Amino acid sequence: MKAFGRGGAGLWSVWLCGFALIGLSFYATQRLPSIKDQIMMSPKLGQRVGDVAETPRIIIFSAPRSFSGPVGDRQSLALRSWLALSPEITVVLFSKDPSVVSFAQGFGSRVVVDPNIDFTFLGTPFFHSMMARTWYFSPDISVLVDPETIVLPDFISTLNYAYNLDDDWLLVASSQNVSYFPFYLDEDGKHWRREDGKSMRTHELQEIIGHSWQQTPCEQKLLMAWNSGDLALYSGVLPPFLYGRGVHNSWVINEALSSELRFVFDASWTISSLYLISQEHLNNWTVGASDALIFERRSWEYAGNSHVGALYGSLSHYETNNSSLIKLLKCDGQYIFVNKTENICSSAYRRAGLGSWWKKKSLGWVEGVKSQGELLDCTPMVPTKHSKPLDYPFSLETLLPLNADKNKTIVLAAAGYSYKDMLMSWVCRMHHLQVTNFIICALDQEIYEFSVLMGLPVFRDPVAPSEISFNDCHFGTKCFQKVTKVKSRMVLKILKMGYNVLLSDVDVYWFGNPLPLLWSFGPAVLAAQSDEFNKTGPINLPRRLNSGFYFARSDSSTIAAMKKVVAHAATSGLSEQPSFYDTLCGEGGSNRVGANRCLEPETNLTVHFLDRDLFPNGAYLELWHRKNVRAACVKQGCLVIHNNWISGRLKKLERQMLSGLWDFDTSTRMWLVRHTESESKRNKLLGRDANQAPDSLSLDYSTQSKSILVRIVHAGGQEELFPNAIPASLLMDKYPGKCVARPEVFKKPQESLLRPDESLLPGQKYYIIPCTTAQKLKRQQQKKVKAKERAEDEEMILDGKITVDSEGEDTDDSICSASDFVSKEKRPKSSRRRGIRGRKPFVPPLPKVRSGRGFGWEPSLTSVQEVSP
Repeated sequence: MKAFGRGGAGLWSVWLCGFALIGLSFYATQRLPSIKDQIMMSPKLGQRVGDVAETPRIIIFSAPRSFSGPVGDRQSLALRSWLALSPEITVVLFSKDPSVVSFAQGFGSRVVVDPNIDFTFLGTPFFHSMMARTWYFSPDISVLVDPETIVLPDFISTLNYAYNLDDDWLLVASSQNVSYFPFYLDEDGKHWRREDGKSMRTHELQEIIGHSWQQTPCEQKLLMAWNSGDLALYSGVLPPFLYGRGVHNSWVINEALSSELRFVFDASWTISSLYLISQEHLNNWTVGASDALIFERRSWEYAGNSHVGALYGSLSHYETNNSSLIKLLKCDGQYIFVNKTENICSSAYRRAGLGSWWKKKSLGWVEGVKSQGELLDCTPMVPTKHSKPLDYPFSLETLLPLNADKNKTIVLAAAGYSYKDMLMSWVCRMHHLQVTNFIICALDQEIYEFSVLMGLPVFRDPVAPSEISFNDCHFGTKCFQKVTKVKSRMVLKILKMGYNVLLSDVDVYWFGNPLPLLWSFGPAVLAAQSDEFNKTGPINLPRRLNSGFYFARSDSSTIAAMKKVVAHAATSGLSEQPSFYDTLCGEGGSNRVGANRCLEPETNLTVHFLDRDLFPNGAYLELWHRKNVRAACVKQGCLVIHNNWISGRLKKLERQMLSGLWDFDTSTRMWLVRHTESESKRNKLLGRDANQAPDSLSLDYSTQSKSILVRIVHAGGQEELFPNAIPASLLMDKYPGKCVARPEVFKKPQESLLRPDESLLPGQKYYIIPCTTAQKLKRQQQKKVKAKERAEDEEMILDGKITVDSEGEDTDDSICSASDFVSKEKRPKSSRRRGIRGRKPFVPPLPKVRSGRGFGWEPSLTSVQEVSP
């Protein structure tokens, strides 16, 4: 009994301790927040995991039109709504319009005007340039929004939720359109008021807007936002879309989904945004109108965007429907991701094991999205390549009054498609020098369409030679002679229309604007460059007049003399250059006057040969052979330098690019710009020290590169560095049997391999790979496209094992993949995301990879050779 008593007492003590522990556990559990609250509760603005305060830097980017009339009023209301969201928000407006600058001044440092993007000659901004420029400002969150879109405060809470995700993400949101909006912001820009002046709460405004919802056509204004994560928004290069002219938003979403670099989701249900639509616009977009009818009402700019979208990327292969995007919803104050096409709710509650009640409620949200989702979803018209050539509504007669300066002077350039890159570098230089009075004569249809897409003031010569190619238009051929004679004929035509002309070949690099000096020579004087190469002696010797750079006034003497030149060239078996000298200076130089002039006796026109120190040709003083061509020319005081006296287009291109006298990024189709903005304002916006040295030149701000060098990477990670742009042909000659490619070559070989005439730009990285590897990559991609097997489509080509030996032949011993181009010393031990430590990855349902990638968007044509002395 004693034993039993002792045992019973011990048993009772164990039971008592157990009950005490259970009670303590129950009490502690009640003191903790619920699992649901822990998982679903959204942090407030500026709060990150671990209760560490961190307010994201949000910059809203937009490209407004002029702040005048009804458009200006709508833009003003929209911009003030953005600033009212949070005092931490900054706005950057891409514009060159003086009214935009004036409007922004009223908001101090919170609104910055940035003109450093690419525009068409009519002032339409380029979307690809805008997107590239956003990376330059390095915000935590970038937002791109239409300048007339009003955004309400739930936008901030949504961005805050997205900011805390363990993913690089891209957010898109549809905007509602309303035809009547009788509300305004008070003077402080903080509170909304009714038309009668009474204040109203934000949720009331949102309810009113909900009742006014109207479906919009497929080019509806989308809001896009993304964090400044480690990954790009999409693979490949964004083509030159015109902003606000359709297709580009759908293109970005489609490529982002296909690339699977970022988590892409639709936040239309958690972000309230709207824009006013005029009655005229409503009438144009009649409900039930066919896509074909809508498209016919678009301008040539819309047609150009559709054309580019069809040529580049995979948007034309698939009809991307926004309904396939993962939706972000908010119910009872909680955020949840929903895949409505598969009835899947992606949320941490599933991993936490919450009950069937939460599951039923979530699936109810899915059904709600399905029943109303058509208001948010829009299947865009698939862009198509037009069977008809792209065409401007402009001719020479309409371009002249649009582009001529106050003195009725025009700068004329002529080019064929083989010189498209040099043409673009020349155009970019004109923009840098703020020379806007230029026009371009297209020598073939290919360069005309290319110029239209690039927004250049181009016109076609109706009687230009019809057959222009590399094989039958080189030096000495009849085709070549016809091409060179186009220029003098066009100059004469423009002179007859009352405009002065500065003819400049596209291989003439401008250091400054020569027009003030050329204008000073007065009437009845044709000022032309001399091709004389000797340092001393006369510069007006026979056949030394260069017809690639000259200035002609629209006066009777000049017009009469040019008529003689054109008539002489029409019957000559040579190019136009000998006709200029023989007609104006006489055969053998019989009309020479002194060492630098000629006088044509019948028309009394004086030909002035320009000072070669200011206007050097390609052989003078061997300037092109100097180690630093730019510095040598600037020291000498050059206004221009001609890249002639060299045989062959590729050699000419190579020389100019290696010298650094190049202003166009051929890979991104953007200008290489010098910053002209206020450095103090920019540094303040970027949070930099005011005394920090400014960037003298942004060589490639599309990639956020820390280097301004061309990086050539070989297998094993070894690198070659070049200070200036170089042609791919230089490396191909240096490494026989090797190809030059962009880093995406193991995923998209067709788009990534460079042609010999393409250039490698500073700030970018390129791979040297065996050409046998390139061919094998192409074959693998073609097999994947033809097979259309989803399992294969989900694997990147870089996972395929492609083997080459040291001589470039296929073997089974080595692997050539993206990892082979990373130095072993530089390979990280782990792949942590920047700024995220100890956090579990966010795993939402992701869209599936789609096969079928578009190839390069540029047409191809062989080259046209220029005259070489």
